This record gives sequence, C-alpha cells and structure tokens, in this order.
Amino acid sequence: MEGYPTSFLAYVCAVSVVGTVAFLRLAMAEIQWNHRLIIYVILLIALERICYVFLAGFSGVLIFTAACFLVLQSLNPPKLPVQGKAVFITGCDSGFGKIMAQHFDSLGLQVFATVLNTEGPGAKELLQGCSEQLTLIQMDLTKHEDIDKALQITKDKLGEKGEFPLPYLSAYAASKAALTLFTNILRLELSSWGVKVCTILPGFYKTAPSYNAEYWENQVHHLIKNLSTELLQDYGEDYMLETKDLFLEYNTTAKEDLSPVIESITDAILSSNPKPRYYAGKEIIIMYIFLCILPTSLSDLIFNRLFLFKKVLPKALQK
Repeated sequence: MEGYPTSFLAYVCAVSVVGTVAFLRLAMAEIQWNHRLIIYVILLIALERICYVFLAGFSGVLIFTAACFLVLQSLNPPKLPVQGKAVFITGCDSGFGKIMAQHFDSLGLQVFATVLNTEGPGAKELLQGCSEQLTLIQMDLTKHEDIDKALQITKDKLGEKGEFPLPYLSAYAASKAALTLFTNILRLELSSWGVKVCTILPGFYKTAPSYNAEYWENQVHHLIKNLSTELLQDYGEDYMLETKDLFLEYNTTAKEDLSPVIESITDAILSSNPKPRYYAGKEIIIMYIFLCILPTSLSDLIFNRLFLFKKVLPKALQK
C-alpha cells in the first residue's frame, strides 16, 4: 500500500488483531462492558497515540500490543476458593459423569454423585479414582424414576441444539430449547436471592448412545414398525433408513475431548462473577455468529446441507 508508512500499517495490523480478540471475548461473554473496561479502552487509545507519535517503528507497536493483551488478561474474572463448595452430578455411571466427578474432586470440591448402584462396577471405579471428598448417592429407579429422568435431562440436554435449527432433530432440539429458556428464567427469578444460573452450550461431543449404531438401528426399526400407515406411505422406509445412516455419519464428527465442557463448568462454579452463557469450544461461537448475522435463507441452506444432506426424497414427493 503506497503512501502509508510501515509503522502505520503495523499499528493497523496490531489494532485489527487486538480488536478481533476483544470482539470474540465480548461475544462469548468472557469479558463484559463495565466502568473498568471503558477506562482501559480510553487509556489504550491514549497509549496508542503516544507510541505512534513518540515511539515510531516496531518498538511502539510491541509496547502497545503488549499493553493490550495485558489488559485483556487482567479482565479475566477472579476465581473463588473451593473450600465449602459442593457439586451435585447425576448419572455418574456414564463416562462423562465419571470424568466430571473426578475432575471436580481433584480440585478439592465436595462431590455428590448419583449412581444406579453404589456397589456396581462404575461406582467402584469412581471410588478408586477419587478422594474421600466423593459421596455416592444410589438412585433407586423403582422409587425415583421420574426424579432421575428429570435430573438426567437437565444434565444432558443443555447444548448446541437448543438454539440451532438442525433438521430431523425437532423433538431433541425442542427439549434443549425449553431447558435453555428455563435456565434463563431461573437466572432472572433467582438473582434477588443472590443465586447465579449459567447455561453451558457445549457444541457436539461424543457421549452416551449418540454413536451406538446398534441402538439407532433398533430405534429406526421400532419407529417404522409403529408408524401410522399414512405417515409410512408419505415418507417411505428408505427415507427413514437414510436419515438414520446420515445421522450416524454425522455423529462420527463428534469430539471425544470433553475438556472444553469441563473447563466451562469449572469456570462457572469458581468464578466470582460467572457468565450467563458459556460456549464450550471456541468454534461454537462461529456458528452462533452465522446464525445471528446471515440471512435466514442462507443460514437455512447451511444447516440443511452441512448436517444432513439427503438424497432420498419422501415417498410422496417421488415421481
């Protein structure tokens, strides 16, 4: 770019990088607008002018950039001590529940974990991997079936599909959307009591039966067998079988590393000022930005083609 000094271009690049990082952190609610942040912004603008005028060249750029990232780092909310804090986790017979219990136990938190049988294999492994801070609570499904189901839904259903209009997952997405709205209402109603409610949006992770091919094979055949004659004639068996195959193919993209989810939960528990929403995984914010910015026609096209691109039309639409 002719006509612009090198130092000016360097400042433009530095401001662009810092601005992008700040925007992403604001969008993900990692930092929030307050008086302290406004003062920092004013001071950084003044520093940029001083560096540009009196420290021309890359030395000024380095000082300004370092100051920006120090400010961003200092805006991380302080952590609370773990003493006197407890965590209640449901479904610790499962892999994810056990990982969470062990992680929070390692931090020194008092962990209360529900299991189907305190003497079962999963419970014994959990006891061997945790300290005496762990307390196992046996859930008797014959007496507490409805309670356990409600707790399990609360643990499993808060996630990506609560706000993304993914095709062919309407019932699943509706349950998550309902819980997302429920937690938002709880956050408002309980704020007067000093209770802070957070929503974890974890994206797509490999848990439970989501990648169990045999489970979904049985489910689709059960659906076909019990479907009304009219619906079966409209959609056709081939359409449903292809939907199941595409769903299993999509599940292969699920992430196995659950650490972003666990880190988000840890931050929500130990932060003195927890965020109302946590995006577990940096890439998930990109999808939310697309959903908010793009025209509906374009976002619909992306969600239809990106997740489940079907080749088989419903039987009633086939010529």
